[in-house]
Amino acid sequence: MASLLKENRYDPSTHSLTFTDIEAASFQNQITKWTAYFAAPTNNAGLQAALISDPQELRQLTAFFAWTARASVANRLDKPYSYTNNFPYDPLVGNVATTDTLLWSALSIVALLGGIALVLFVFGRWNFLGWKAGEEGHVHPQPMATGVATPSQRGVIKYFVIVALLVLTQGLLGSLVAHYRADPASFYGLDLSPILPSNLVRTWHLQMGLFWIATAFVGGALFLAPAISGKEPKGQAAGINILFAALIVVVVGSLLGEWFGINNKLGDLWFWIGHQGWEFLDLGRLWQILLAVGLLLWLFLLIRAVSSARANPERNEMASLFMIAAFGIPIFYVPALFFTSTTNYTIVDTWRFWIIHLWVEGFFELFATVMVAIIYFLLGIVSRKTAARVIYLDAILFLGSGIIGTGHHWYWTGQSNITMALGAVFSALEVVPLTLLTLDAWDFIKLTRGKCEVCGKVVPMPHKWAFYFLIAVGFWNFVGAGVFGFLINMPIVSYYEVGTMLTPNHGHAALMGVFGMLGLALLTFALRQVLDDNGWAKIEKYIRVGFWGLNIGLLLMVLITLFPGGILQMVDALNNGYWHARSPEFLGGSLIRFIEWARIVPDLIFGVVGVIPIVLAAGMTYWMMRKKPAVA
Repeated sequence: MASLLKENRYDPSTHSLTFTDIEAASFQNQITKWTAYFAAPTNNAGLQAALISDPQELRQLTAFFAWTARASVANRLDKPYSYTNNFPYDPLVGNVATTDTLLWSALSIVALLGGIALVLFVFGRWNFLGWKAGEEGHVHPQPMATGVATPSQRGVIKYFVIVALLVLTQGLLGSLVAHYRADPASFYGLDLSPILPSNLVRTWHLQMGLFWIATAFVGGALFLAPAISGKEPKGQAAGINILFAALIVVVVGSLLGEWFGINNKLGDLWFWIGHQGWEFLDLGRLWQILLAVGLLLWLFLLIRAVSSARANPERNEMASLFMIAAFGIPIFYVPALFFTSTTNYTIVDTWRFWIIHLWVEGFFELFATVMVAIIYFLLGIVSRKTAARVIYLDAILFLGSGIIGTGHHWYWTGQSNITMALGAVFSALEVVPLTLLTLDAWDFIKLTRGKCEVCGKVVPMPHKWAFYFLIAVGFWNFVGAGVFGFLINMPIVSYYEVGTMLTPNHGHAALMGVFGMLGLALLTFALRQVLDDNGWAKIEKYIRVGFWGLNIGLLLMVLITLFPGGILQMVDALNNGYWHARSPEFLGGSLIRFIEWARIVPDLIFGVVGVIPIVLAAGMTYWMMRKKPAVA
């Protein structure tokens, strides 16, 4: 049977694929199977009843599945393995790990060890990495006055209120996604699938995460801009309000469009204003275009706010680096528009992961480092030279490995083995800069104590909790992005686990732990900056509780559910084949169901102890700020 399935009967000259009699019979049986699958939510983990009922659409869907099955099993015309490099693992049909999968997994470990050894050598030899200012270029800390904000900075605070509300909404949706996995038939006796089917809830959960993190970064940059230049451009607050309105239109419009699209209420407009169907790029093309236009408006507002700093020799370099990093955000979102509804799957997945990996994890990471360095520079904690050095180092290490390392997403999508080779080696090297951050963690922590390491003077540190969130970023960067990311990026591990619970284990720890905590650091910095000491005393307790609730909840989410569940799922894939690890028989087992139900504990801690206090802090800050006049 395996040899029969491995035979490639595709004829390139006629673009036709010949089925055997057995395969043709199986094709008809599959139509019956998928008809039953879509009939009720209990069969499909919370999709709408009769989501697909048209016989022609069911046949087309089955044809797509048949095509992907053939591509994953039948050997390439000139190779002894399939178009997907023999993924998924199923020895019954002859799909086992290829030689390249084993080889490049081993060589990725060699690259990792060699990269870490080089970093340790450089770190020990020159001792100039990280946040050490030293005597050269020392500037005594002189923190910015708190309780004083320009009109545009005050206008940015409402961005952070939206951030907090989106975090809350995303958390609620994430809990509902987990509940659908544990009990797909109902939500504590209620059938939510007609209103909030599982595919819509998961779409909103993922998109909310990108929206609130991007909003936090956009708001943080707008808040820092006048502090960099020391000047408030005329009409800047009005521009920020216009951008805020555009943000609301894109968020609300795309969410509603996805609801209408999933419910088949948009006809041929589904691609433009509805749901594209691509994970993380779900929003319709119109909303994507408006988002790109909004990012260009944001860039324009930053340029006009920072441009005057170019005349200041002390701040010229910081302003230039700030603008260069910001310029990359709208420009490198453009690949999200490089495909249509009829583009080949492999091409779409190439650009989709360009956005997921490179835009978010690459250029947002760089821009985040620039903002953190500038905050430390403005507070006088590090010199201009130290801040610039950290930015250059981050650009070299993160982008140097990250751009090519994006290939680890494409091992099984129909590309050549050179993709696997480069993706495996360079994604392993992405752990090297994260190791560097860990080596320098103690110096990073010392910066939060408000003591000048050179002159020994103690300086008030009003931004303690913003720095705590930055320390959390460092922890989750190494654990979530580094350890958990490297684990699943190795080809041999990815081969057995991709799409299992180990993937969201990395995703939650990295996206929420790194970019989420960084977004909340910017939120906390802005809230503290616009409040005087009396105002801050009223909300600091909410920030403190929220910080610990978010981090403890996320840690338990990983340790109790996602990581152990992912390990069990990968073991099942090794023993019974990948198909079984993704089957209802395994996912509906008592142990996996117990792990899913246990998710309630970290979800409650994350939401009630973590998110709600942050929402209260943002709302109270906005209310208190509105009662005081702005400073021009």
